[in-house]
Amino acid sequence: MAILQLTHASILNSNAQLLVLPVNNAGVILDPVLTRAKTLFPDNYHHYHSVCRDGSLSVGSCLLYKRTREQSGLGISSNGNQPSYIANLAVSNHPYHPARSRWLIAALIDLQQKLIPLIRYQGIRRVALLARPLISDNPRDPISNKNGSINSLPLDWQTDTLPLLTTYLQDLPKLRIDIHMPKSIDL
Repeated sequence: MAILQLTHASILNSNAQLLVLPVNNAGVILDPVLTRAKTLFPDNYHHYHSVCRDGSLSVGSCLLYKRTREQSGLGISSNGNQPSYIANLAVSNHPYHPARSRWLIAALIDLQQKLIPLIRYQGIRRVALLARPLISDNPRDPISNKNGSINSLPLDWQTDTLPLLTTYLQDLPKLRIDIHMPKSIDL
């Protein structure tokens, strides 16, 4: 059974072995924390961006990236605190479109399937998940498309996102998952 814990601590200071970053499949990063992660982990960003550009990252999937260790420069001193893996969860098709339930469910199922071998064979025990891109500013404002029909509603943290995360991640064995929340959300 995985232990899920909500925290206000910065995900970028986490000592997790795997970071889970919700992204879009357009390759455009607008979230300030994701922008900082792009700077801190340029190898992951270049891989993510190239996969988005060639069209092989679909919404509702997980792009798992194994980081290479830096061998020189200033970054070498902080290698011990950097994640070995980064999971890019494609939960949206555009940076201005919020995550949808069906996309998040598909991405979490894909993440779950990719985590099992990492837990079993690579000894992954600590995971950090960035929750801010999964929280909509206007959770119950319907999104309408060109014909005027209403698409599914953006996710609400308490009624949609948190239960989905719990449902799809709690059964992973021997894992601690820190869910990094914005300070505007009460724990």
